[in-house]
Amino acid sequence: MKKIGLLPRLIIGLVVGILLGMSGIEIIIQLLGTFNSIFGNFLGFVIPLIIVGFVAAGIADLGKDAGKLLGVTVAIAYISTVISGTFAYFVDTTVFQQLHLEDAAEMIKAAEANARSLSPLFTVDMPPIMGVMTALLMAFTLGIGAAVINSEVLKKGMQEFQAIVEKVISNIVIPFLPLHICGIFANMTYEGKTAAIMSVFVKVFIIIIILHAIIILFQYILAGTLAGGNPIRLIRNMIPAYLTAIGTQSSAATIPVTLRQTKKNGVAEGVADFAIPLCATIHLSGSTITLTSCSLALMIIYGMPHGFVTMFGFILMLGITMVAAPGVPGGAVMAALGLLGSMLGFNEELLSLMIALYLTQDSFGTACNVTGDGAIAILVNKFAGNKLEAKEN
Repeated sequence: MKKIGLLPRLIIGLVVGILLGMSGIEIIIQLLGTFNSIFGNFLGFVIPLIIVGFVAAGIADLGKDAGKLLGVTVAIAYISTVISGTFAYFVDTTVFQQLHLEDAAEMIKAAEANARSLSPLFTVDMPPIMGVMTALLMAFTLGIGAAVINSEVLKKGMQEFQAIVEKVISNIVIPFLPLHICGIFANMTYEGKTAAIMSVFVKVFIIIIILHAIIILFQYILAGTLAGGNPIRLIRNMIPAYLTAIGTQSSAATIPVTLRQTKKNGVAEGVADFAIPLCATIHLSGSTITLTSCSLALMIIYGMPHGFVTMFGFILMLGITMVAAPGVPGGAVMAALGLLGSMLGFNEELLSLMIALYLTQDSFGTACNVTGDGAIAILVNKFAGNKLEAKEN
């Protein structure tokens, strides 16, 4: 039998959770709540390890690529990510008013007032070994230090630690996510919150996909204007990479196609070979749009403060933390969990909701990321003094 993909399993978990919540069988809901408590505590323990493992190794790896183009590529990728998140924030704050998210908030408050809360049968404390900001600072220190002194031993150690953390994510966190989502939605349905949230997020998802399309168009209009290329033709050439990313849900797995189509757009081979693999790691404009939009919607629904200063600080840090995104489905949201908790004040329930909501959009966010990588390569190619030389094949 073919293995069922993550997204279908998440959908199955979500539907089963809603049905179990509607059934009102309290012992099953409590058992799921107990699992959620343990799994949530485990996530809290793993988050600092994810940050140290991936950010430190990612920064250290950047030191391998010498030359002026490294700083330029990193700067453009970071600016693109921040612009995408900021653009999403301003559009969302305007459009979400038309969606009347406050109505969903009132429904949730009413449900909470009448909620029949069920406590876990038992809990297991798993305190993290350090806080999120401590983990970020340690990751920056180790990563930059390893790059500066060019320590192969330290780099190898960080890469091996990164591999361990990635195994934890791919072999423990990701496989148990459907059961975790099942438990979350079982409890939410039992408490009467599911209908309010799901009625809103169908519309939110449509807005996210539209935002992805707009940011891709902006990236290629800018790149095409500066480099002397036709933006529509440049985008058309990147469609195979976009569709491949939807299927693989992985920027890394899509690199061969992204590389081929970028060269077809006329980017010099050396620039493309350098920029595309690098951007697959550090440029996540589509994922940032999704994370910003979903988190903002949840904050409005749950009546949390969501001013520009708070969200812009989150977006600025998100652009850095995205370097930590592991190359597995949902990797970006895993890397962002620490910021969601420390900067936006998300509790276990909201973090779990973010995971579920993000993963339903993961393939489209990844497709936006890799398509934007091609635009960044065009800009780097222009900075390097090369002209676009379009190829037919």
